[in-house]
Amino acid sequence: MEIMNSTHEDMDAIFQLYEAGTAYMKQVARKHWQGFDRNMVAREITEGRQWKILVDGVVACVFVTTFHDPLIWQEKDKDPAIYLHRIATHPAFRGQGMVRHIAAWAATHARKHNKQYIRMDTGSGNDKLNQYYISCGFTYLGIVATPDTPELPAHYRNGSSSLFEIKLPPAAVTS
Repeated sequence: MEIMNSTHEDMDAIFQLYEAGTAYMKQVARKHWQGFDRNMVAREITEGRQWKILVDGVVACVFVTTFHDPLIWQEKDKDPAIYLHRIATHPAFRGQGMVRHIAAWAATHARKHNKQYIRMDTGSGNDKLNQYYISCGFTYLGIVATPDTPELPAHYRNGSSSLFEIKLPPAAVTS
């Protein structure tokens, strides 16, 4: 298993995972993704914020990182944090702990960028998913209302999200 930046050549695989993730959400949750703009994803790839997990050469999972998320995290966005978004796992790799791997990777990535928190959100109301994130080391912080703004993907607008974070321990000081 290897985590690396996605490339523009991965675009079709990324959108296949988004489509599979949306289909799965429609089966198990009240809220689901409502599609994503290819130009937005291309920009994330160019900016080095779109990631993939490769398992035996197969794109098993994708996710996005950012260092700011003020529309969701509001005042807490001032904290030094890395935010995880749009985790989508290939159906053949579900149940293999991809979020645990992402959280471990994110801890290293966060420290490299002097961040103290790993944060993520999901549409509120999916207790099974909330419990999974908690089992991966995240602390559930509650629910926040999301604004109706075109700056957010459609599934966020005028809704609510459950917030999760991992507070990283202070980095060890070496002399």
